[in-house]
Amino acid sequence: MRILNEDPAKGEVRVQIETDEDLWHLYNVVEVGDLVTASTTRREEKSADKLRAERAEKKRMTLGIRMEKIEFSEDDLRLKLLGTIETGPQDIGQHHTLIFENGDNLLISKNRWRETQVERLRRAVSESKKPRIVFVSLDQDEATVAVMRQYGLKEVTTVRSGRSGKQYAEKPQADNYHDEIASKLIPLMEPNMPLVLLGPGFEKEQLSDSIKRRNDGVFGKVYVYHTGQSGMTGINELMKTGMGADVLRDSAVGTELEAVEALMTEIARNGLGTYGTQQVIDAANAGAVERLLILDTKLRENDFDDVVRAVEAQKGSVLVVSSQHDGGRELSALGGMGAILRYRME
Repeated sequence: MRILNEDPAKGEVRVQIETDEDLWHLYNVVEVGDLVTASTTRREEKSADKLRAERAEKKRMTLGIRMEKIEFSEDDLRLKLLGTIETGPQDIGQHHTLIFENGDNLLISKNRWRETQVERLRRAVSESKKPRIVFVSLDQDEATVAVMRQYGLKEVTTVRSGRSGKQYAEKPQADNYHDEIASKLIPLMEPNMPLVLLGPGFEKEQLSDSIKRRNDGVFGKVYVYHTGQSGMTGINELMKTGMGADVLRDSAVGTELEAVEALMTEIARNGLGTYGTQQVIDAANAGAVERLLILDTKLRENDFDDVVRAVEAQKGSVLVVSSQHDGGRELSALGGMGAILRYRME
C-alpha cells in the first residue's frame, strides 16, 4: 500500500492499493458512516426515457459514497463498499457499490481517525515491502501448497502422488509427483520469495533436491523443516513451535502466532497472562501490560485507543492479531483480547 496524501484537518487519507493484502487492511479501516471517494462506472442519467435507463451506456465518473456496508471476499480478493451517493455528477442519494482491486486508489474521509486505524495503514505500507512465503507441506502421498498473506494462511491446492504399493520405489513416479508440485508453485513465486518445504519423512528433502536441479531461475531460497504432520496442520505446527523462525521472523502472521502461543502458555500455567476485555483494560490502566494482543475484528467494532495509549505510555507493545489464522481463532475464543503482564494482577 502507498499513502498518496493525508489531510488531518479534513480527516482525509488517499491510498493506493498495491497488493492483495491491502484490501484486507482497508476492510479493517473503512467503517459504516465513512465517505469513500473513487473513480467508478455508472449508467448515464437519462431524463427523457427513464424506462430504458438500464440500457444506457456506463460512463466513468468520480463518486463519493457514504458507507452503509463493507464486504471483503477472500476467494476473489475484492473489497466491496456499498452506500449512497453523496458527491458526484449525478444520482445523489441513490445507492452504488464501489469494487476495489489491486491497482485502484481511493480517498477515505472520517469524522475521526482512530490511532489504531492510522497504525494499520502504516503497517500495511511496511508489510507490502516484505516478500510473502510459499509453503509445501508434504509426505509420500500428498502435498499441500499454501501462501502466507499478511492476514493469514491461504491453502492454494493439494497435489496427490498417485503412488501405491511397490510403486513407492519407482523413481519416475517420484519425478512426476515433484514435477506436478513445481507446476503449481511456478505461478505463485515472485523474486526473493522464500519457499518452505516441510513434513515428516524424507519426501521434503527429495523435493528440495528436485527443485534445485531445475536451474530455471524461478525458485530462490528454499528452507526445509521436519514436522510431525503434513498438510495445513504441519504448517501451523511449524509456526507455533517457533521452528523456521529464521524465515518467519519478519512475517506478520509468524509474529502473531508466536505471540498468541506465548499468551496461551502463560494462561495455562497460571502465569503472567490475562484475557477478557475488562481484565485487560484494568491491567492496562494499572501499567501492568507488557504486551497487548487485540483481534482485528474486535478493533473493527470497538474503539480501544485509550487502552492502546495506556499500554504505550508505560512502554508496552501492542499487537493486532488477524482473525484469519489459528492464532486469531484462539484469541477469539478468549474474547478477542489478551495481555502478557509485567507482574501478576490481584
